[in-house]
Amino acid sequence: MRKVRTASGATAVQIAHTRRGVQKIVEHLGSAHDEGQLAALVAIAREKIAVMDGQGAFDLDALLPAPAATAAPTVTGSRSRVLWEVLEDAYATLGFDTIGDETFKQLVLSRVVEPTSKADTLRVLDELGVPERPSLRTIWRTLARSIEHDWRARAAAAAYTHATRAGALTLVLYDVTTLYFEAEYEDRLRKVGMSKERRVDPQILVGLLVDGGGFPLEVHAFPGNKGETLTLLPVLDAFRARHAVEELVVVADAGMLSASNLAAVEDAGFGFIVGSRTSSAPHDLTPHLERHGNAFEDGQVIETVRTMGSGAKARQRRVVWHYSFKRDKRDNITLNKQIERAEKIADGSRPARRDRFVTIDGKTVGVNWAQIEKARTWQGLKGYVTNIPPETLDGAGIVAAYHDLFQVEASFRMAKSDLKARPMFHAQEDSIQAHLTIVFCALAISRHLQKATGISIRRIVRALKPLRDVTVQISGKQLVATTPPAGEAAEILAVFQR
Repeated sequence: MRKVRTASGATAVQIAHTRRGVQKIVEHLGSAHDEGQLAALVAIAREKIAVMDGQGAFDLDALLPAPAATAAPTVTGSRSRVLWEVLEDAYATLGFDTIGDETFKQLVLSRVVEPTSKADTLRVLDELGVPERPSLRTIWRTLARSIEHDWRARAAAAAYTHATRAGALTLVLYDVTTLYFEAEYEDRLRKVGMSKERRVDPQILVGLLVDGGGFPLEVHAFPGNKGETLTLLPVLDAFRARHAVEELVVVADAGMLSASNLAAVEDAGFGFIVGSRTSSAPHDLTPHLERHGNAFEDGQVIETVRTMGSGAKARQRRVVWHYSFKRDKRDNITLNKQIERAEKIADGSRPARRDRFVTIDGKTVGVNWAQIEKARTWQGLKGYVTNIPPETLDGAGIVAAYHDLFQVEASFRMAKSDLKARPMFHAQEDSIQAHLTIVFCALAISRHLQKATGISIRRIVRALKPLRDVTVQISGKQLVATTPPAGEAAEILAVFQR
């Protein structure tokens, strides 16, 4: 650490690191204009140096003038005020303050900062220096109240109001994920079901509805053994009932593709754009191939019709196929890796499994080269099934709308990683639902801040958390010293000051 006299006569306090005779400024803490301010900056430096890995002791008392050394300053408080105020402003901007519960707000904001258990949230709040922190008993009572008074409905209403400030929503995105539990037994909600990760733990299905930018609108929990296709219509019905939405198009991936599911969604009055499995390409595109061959141009859109369902329930569906050279290259890399695995299984260097392109005939294991050649024919193609007529939205528009689906996948990744929605340790259904309400609100705040700044919520927290207000007691007086923002922190704060 060093002190430097400035042109104005103030004393600048800096943390410096000297190595091999070369001194490097680690951080400029600020400038002091009197002994009290100098003592406060020195106190901040003490706290920062104490948490720096691998740093030795510094003689900080030598920086203080003689009178201050006889009355050593005492740090009586420290808080990440700047970060907390940014999060509180986002909470209010999204309208979540209408819930009117301070403990609930603290649970949501602390999850944005550091996702952890409800009990460990008290530590997070303490480290942030949040005043009037709740007790663990108050936290449990708050979770119960969130269910009793249906705070998720209030949060969803506030989120919808925020999402529609620029105009009505006509298109939403939907996807489903699983959240598993460290539990031995099933119950009414937590069930063992189909898991993409092949887990055998009890799980729940979570359906998430977002707008085109990935901002959350609805979250619903379903039993872990429920079919994914059966979750879509209940979520859409709840959304329409809550907000009196009349016209709505939902975009979903191929997991929602079934004749009965699409018929139910259509009969309920919703439009849809749902991804099609590439295995349907040979049937859908045979007439096109017979006329034009199997050469496709980058960006080419092909319109076809498919009959879905049987008998009296059969319906004609519009199918849009799109070819992308970039997708073709990506598909080729994936295909080659699958071929490599199949060859290793065939030659015995990998355990025999029913991987793609592997044929197992009794004791004979081989590679299905005919199937590989067929797969290469459809590389770069992606299909979309819709009930929207061409005069309302052309093929290119259908493709563009579906491409936004990555936003809901990004929101799920954020909820699972940045906000750590799983694994879940709650044992009671009400506690699980309360947890999802907190995650929903935290996700909305994260999405809002990321959109405003253009950087991830993790970077925002890392940049703003070190900006602390330190309260110092010296000679019977209390002084508050603030850390001046610099670098990325200053850039982030500038966004909110425009």
